[in-house]
This record gives sequence, structure tokens and C-alpha cells, in this order.
Amino acid sequence: MLARLAELPLLVVLLGLCGILGLVPALYAFGVSNHELARDFLYSALILTVISVMLGIATAAYAPRDPARSHLAALVLAYAVLPFALALPLAEALPDTTLTNAWFEMISAFTTTGASVYAPDRLADPVHLWRATVGWFGGFLTLLAAYAILAPLNLGGTEVSSGRVPGRGGIGSALIARTADPALRLTRFAFMLFPVYLSLTVLLWCALLILGETGISALIHAMGTLSTSGITGQTPFSASAAGFPGEVLVFICFVFAITRRALPGVRLAENRRPLLQDPELRLAALILLIVTLLLFLRHWSIAAQSDTTGPQSALASIWGFLFTAASFLTTTGYASANWQTAVGWSGIDTPGFVLLGLAIIGGGTATAAGGVKLLRVYALLRHGERELEKIIHPNSIGRGGAEARQLRRQGAQFAWVFFMLFATTIAAVSALLLIAGVGFEQTIVLAIGALTTTGQLAELGAAEPVLYGDLSDPVKVILGIAMVVGRLETLALLALILPGRGRR
Repeated sequence: MLARLAELPLLVVLLGLCGILGLVPALYAFGVSNHELARDFLYSALILTVISVMLGIATAAYAPRDPARSHLAALVLAYAVLPFALALPLAEALPDTTLTNAWFEMISAFTTTGASVYAPDRLADPVHLWRATVGWFGGFLTLLAAYAILAPLNLGGTEVSSGRVPGRGGIGSALIARTADPALRLTRFAFMLFPVYLSLTVLLWCALLILGETGISALIHAMGTLSTSGITGQTPFSASAAGFPGEVLVFICFVFAITRRALPGVRLAENRRPLLQDPELRLAALILLIVTLLLFLRHWSIAAQSDTTGPQSALASIWGFLFTAASFLTTTGYASANWQTAVGWSGIDTPGFVLLGLAIIGGGTATAAGGVKLLRVYALLRHGERELEKIIHPNSIGRGGAEARQLRRQGAQFAWVFFMLFATTIAAVSALLLIAGVGFEQTIVLAIGALTTTGQLAELGAAEPVLYGDLSDPVKVILGIAMVVGRLETLALLALILPGRGRR
């Protein structure tokens, strides 16, 4: 049966999984005696399941000419089609909402952006669970696509370490394609990643439960952490009953969004290296250390105007800076309960600009995090370091061997191309938002938040919080498309659009 499912188009399988996921909030709503919401989610799940079965029967004999590029196209179509299917249960549960709002809510959750147009107290717990489940599913799809779809095509950051042209397979890929079906590769990685992803979520859920959170709040926060969606329920994360120990556990789980090598049980050749030698983990630690120290030490330059003094306030400020910086670096978007204390300690007028920069850097490659990605930034730093060495010693030989030289040359070149595409995309989205009537400061925050899949920047990135519910429908559509572009990355879209024969 599994082999038969692997032969179906990827989009059909994903649609069926969306229908199955609808049973999660349905069961929870039935358990809390909210039979009306349980019926809405159950009927929607049945409708999506029946449609996927019918499409599976109709496309059973479908055989693409290029399976690898077909899966990439299916991934793009998934972000274009599935949010409408996922909005069906939400539209049934909220009959007074609009289709645009329901679509925006689901595309935000599915791309792990976490932006919401609804006030938290307007949505019931089953609806919040549905948002978190969709975000959790979107995070897993991002992981699966990175390993099984983007990596064979040298996309998603793999091109930096491989040094090969994005959108093309590696040397000998044609021979591999004859012996390893991309559908089988997708299935193999799905069964490798899903148990690990599910186990980590359950462990964090149980730990937050033990620390005092309610069952539904702990589950939503666990899903939001592992998927980097940052989705919360009626209780925001900063007001979580788990307190400081809960923040420590979530902070530890951020490592899975910083480096793919931290995932246990994923047997890859690159995972054999010691975790502490991972360049992405080292760079993330350096960035967090610098940001935390700079913001913390700034207190003494404004100490005369600051009232937040004392060792307890100092320790709370350090943790507030460290946790929130790590959260936005991994594009999760959770703020520490001590964030306001930290802002008062540093005396900085616009702390959101720091979070904007961290979100642009982003997390690790082949993780659920968004942004430019740490490996690309690391390659650019190594290239700059080597250029400075050549200025001082023109005849010097670069250290690190062939792999390091490849990272500093071709890897840095591809990283710079992606960075320029990313900056151009920010400019394009900002221009569209300005035309749609959004203010300049809000435009920058919303554009970066959408393209880095960090929707919480709207609340903390600007001087005044930006409410997604107050935005017009054209602005929501622009932001929704930007979320998809940020999630898929511009190189993947170009690799799909441009002809494969013309790339060398």
C-alpha cells in the first residue's frame, strides 16, 4: 500500500494528509464537548479525504518525464493550492470570516510564518490547535522537501556546500536517477524524519506539561517551536505558566532550527562530524553572543536615565536578550517574558531593528527556519576573510583543504547571488506594499516578516505593533505571496521556471 501511495502525485498525497490532519482538532473539540466545532472539522476532513481519493484514482497512471523537477513543481503547487483546502475547516468554524482572511491565516501557518489576522480571544482552542497543526505540518514538509527534493537539485542552501549550479543534480545524478526513484527517496526520508520530528514534539509537549502549562497550550507551543512557526493559542508564550524553565527547554530546541546535524536518528554522512564543529552552530553562537553583549553593555551608556538596576534585573535582561535573539534568529518569533525588562535595561529606542536583522540572517540549511540561512552567511564571511588574507599576503595559500576552498569560492558566489535576489525581493515586495497604501516603516517590517517567515516581527519589529487584521485585502494577498516566495526561496522558483538545458 505504501508503495502504491508513493506512485501517486505528491500534491494528491499532501491533500490527503491535510484531510487526515483535520481529525486532530475534531477529536479535541469532541473531547471538550464542543460538538459544533467537532462537526465542522470532521466534515471538512471527510470532504478533503474524499477529494484526494478521487484525484488519486484519476491520476494513478500519471508518470512524469522528469520526476525530480515534477516534485519541485508539486511543492510549489502545494503552497499555491493547499492553503485554500486548509482554509475550508477554518471557514466552517468561523462563519463570519472572509475567504481572504481564512486563506491568509492558513498560508501564514502553512509557511510557518505565524502571522494571524484574528485576536487570540476570538478563536476557540480547537481553532488554535488547527492553526498550530497546520504550521507543524508545514514545518515537516519544509524538512522533507529540503532533504528529498531540494538537496538533489542543489537548492535550499545545498548549492553553497556542493559548489554546483543550483537547479541541477550533482555529478552522476543521471546514473543515480536510474537506480534511485525520487518517489522512493521521498518516502525513505519521510519515514526517517517523521518519527524524529514527532518524538521531539511529544517530548517538549510533555516537558511543558510537567512545568505547569495546560495541555492545549503546551501542545501548541511545542508545535510552534519545532516548526519555527511561533504560533500561540489564547495564552501568549511570554505569559506561559511554564515560566523560565519552559523558556530554557524551548531555547534548547532552537538548536534543531540552527543546524540539521542536531536531529537525532538522521543517518547522513555529514552528521558524523562532532556537533560542536558545525559551522552554522558556531556562527549562531557568535551572533547571539555579540548581540546579547552589545545590548546588555549599552546600559552603562544610558545608566543615568535608566531606572532598571540591580543584579536581578541584569540577569533577567541577559536572558531576555539571549532567548528573544535566538528565537528570531531561528525565525520562530517567541519573545521572552523578560524581553521588556531587557529593552528597558538597554534603553534602545528601536529594539525591533535588531530582531529584523536576526530574522534576515535566519537559521540553518535543511531546517524549518527561514531567512538567508547561516551557511550562506558563513560562506560570505569566509570569502571576505580570505580576501583580506590575500591583501596582506598575496602569495598565501588558503587553509582548510579542497572543501573549504570550494566553500570560499563557488559557495560564496552562490551565496552572494541568493543574497542579492533576497534583497531585490524585499525591495519588490516593499514597493508593492507602498503602492497598496502601507506606511514606509510598516512596509519594511511586513516585507521582511513575510519573506523571512517571521510574522511576529509585525508586533515587535516596528515602533508600534502592526495588526494584520487591520490590513486591506490586497495587502494580505501581497504578503501571502511573499510568504510563499520566502518559504520556497527565489532560487528554487527560478530553477523551476528557467529551462534546465540552458544551465551550466
